[in-house]
Amino acid sequence: MTSNKFNRRDLIKRGGAAGIGIWAASHGLPVFAQDKPEEDLPEGAAGKLTVIHRTEYFEAAQNLFRDTVTKFAAANNAQLDISTTNPESFGDFLGKMSAAVRAGNPPDLAYTSTVSIPQMHLLGLLEDVNDVVEEAIKRYGNVMRGINAETIGKIDGRWVAVPYIANTTGAFFRSDKLAEKGIDPTTLDTWEQRREAALAISDPDNGFYGWGLTVNQSGDGWGVASAILNAFGGHFTDETGTKVEFDSLETIAAYEFIRETYDRNGKYAAMLPPGVESWGDISNNEAWLAGSVGYTHNAFSLYAAAKRDNNPVFPNTVLLPQPRANNGDHRNGGAVGGWLTIFKGAPNAELAKELALELLDPANFTPISSVAGGLFMPAYENLWTDELIAADPNYSIIKEQVDIEDPFIGPSWPAKPAAQIDAIRAQGVLEQSMGNVISGRMSSEEAVKDAHNKIVQIFEEGGIM
Repeated sequence: MTSNKFNRRDLIKRGGAAGIGIWAASHGLPVFAQDKPEEDLPEGAAGKLTVIHRTEYFEAAQNLFRDTVTKFAAANNAQLDISTTNPESFGDFLGKMSAAVRAGNPPDLAYTSTVSIPQMHLLGLLEDVNDVVEEAIKRYGNVMRGINAETIGKIDGRWVAVPYIANTTGAFFRSDKLAEKGIDPTTLDTWEQRREAALAISDPDNGFYGWGLTVNQSGDGWGVASAILNAFGGHFTDETGTKVEFDSLETIAAYEFIRETYDRNGKYAAMLPPGVESWGDISNNEAWLAGSVGYTHNAFSLYAAAKRDNNPVFPNTVLLPQPRANNGDHRNGGAVGGWLTIFKGAPNAELAKELALELLDPANFTPISSVAGGLFMPAYENLWTDELIAADPNYSIIKEQVDIEDPFIGPSWPAKPAAQIDAIRAQGVLEQSMGNVISGRMSSEEAVKDAHNKIVQIFEEGGIM
């Protein structure tokens, strides 16, 4: 699928202001639980290199990134304005960036993570960076095949964003607790098997709960909710991404799994931590590091923090593949954990392109990656040096994930990633509807039908009729 099937002109014509507002996720939706309120974007100006970047989990990694940018600006006799922002799909980054581009004073370059590349392209916010990516490939080898970079950042045959970091989500179990119950972690392939294991290792009387997963609206909640949906064969759309196919027997079965799992009066009540239904992104990190949960899905921030702090859970942490789908299909693969984007009309676009290549230079990239605990891994084959892999025994496991052949496409399955799927996420439709089932407000059938109708409305207001 290419952007020719639906574009910004159609979105404006058919969806009007409401369509842009929904698709840009700029209707005042809440940001991630741990994020601070969004600040105004810095204004770009000729001769002043303006860079915005995400906040790194490790201060040392962030300082190295900023040092690289600072030295580059000095070497090019450019004034520098560098700051952090909240480019998350629940924030108002896209709305503010749209305004900045229209005003003709956007920042030059951003290093972001979960912001939607298809949405930014659809809104006309991105400069073409095909020359930058082609030069990066020439210098550092192909983009890692397991991160689906081309399906997200290459639109109509040209790159609109520069892959910067390869990333993967870890599925972590407490190996010591499994061993106590005689459970071999390598046998835990499916969601059902892992749910049973989580129940078996639970000890609520002593404050230990097996199931450290939420489907509440958050980054982690979206990941768990969409993974369970897809594992049961449920999906949002057909292969074209233009026909909503959410209301199905497979989706209802996934919702029944959710209802059973989070039933406080049911079989699995003993494995549920207090308040798990309303957890945010930081909650499962805290619970894992406190030693109170036995199974969770998280970015490698969890692993990195345990390692950094010599937490006693660290040597008892086993990394598993993603749960298989019910039909046996694998769900492994990585993702682009960070993009470099240059904004339409950036006053110093050519200098920003040079900076992007400077940030990828192994002399700058490898030191950041080495201290970032698995959160800052290379997106290009030849940047996976022996030196880097030797920095941590689990880096080779991450490499396997981001280099996997035929990676799972992610929550858009069976369609390619696209702005309309990101709009579903930004509106929290999936998590809210599962919440309706958990709370008993709706049956699984009612919640699925209600969510289906909301997704149809999002598509129609976004110009997909």
